[in-house]
Amino acid sequence: MILTQEGYKKLQEEYRNLIDVERPDVIQAIKEARAQGDLSENSEYDAARDRQAKVESRITEIEHIFDVAIVVDSSSEGEKAGKKIYLENFVTYRDLSTNEVSTVKLVSTIEADPFAEPFAYVSNESALGKAIMGQVPGSRVPVESPDPYEIEIIKASKEAPVK
Repeated sequence: MILTQEGYKKLQEEYRNLIDVERPDVIQAIKEARAQGDLSENSEYDAARDRQAKVESRITEIEHIFDVAIVVDSSSEGEKAGKKIYLENFVTYRDLSTNEVSTVKLVSTIEADPFAEPFAYVSNESALGKAIMGQVPGSRVPVESPDPYEIEIIKASKEAPVK
């Protein structure tokens, strides 16, 4: 499992928030709900326990990611490879079947968010991510998806383009 420096930092921030803020809040909510008496008909207690389960589950999930993830420094990868496209690059490409131009950010699977604004975060393991990873601007590459298509990579940069 690959994780970018940016993704690692965001996970660390989320983890600290869960440990330092969310967990203590949940514990306090459970204490307050217990103080109300009969737990069998106490919806606040049930809600607090549900929230506790979600918080603890996410903490465990993030700890697992930290245990198995490989954090990459993609800035040096691009330099070594002669400006090839790697994680954390913003990539502008043209779909040759529709002539539509799009820009995406190439990230790890954990960080992928196709609905991110102003640019979609595309996983390096997705069909599009696999097609552009390691390529250079000017390349025409096929995207092996259920409905295959070809793209032309217009530009790639570590900096987000102005939209």
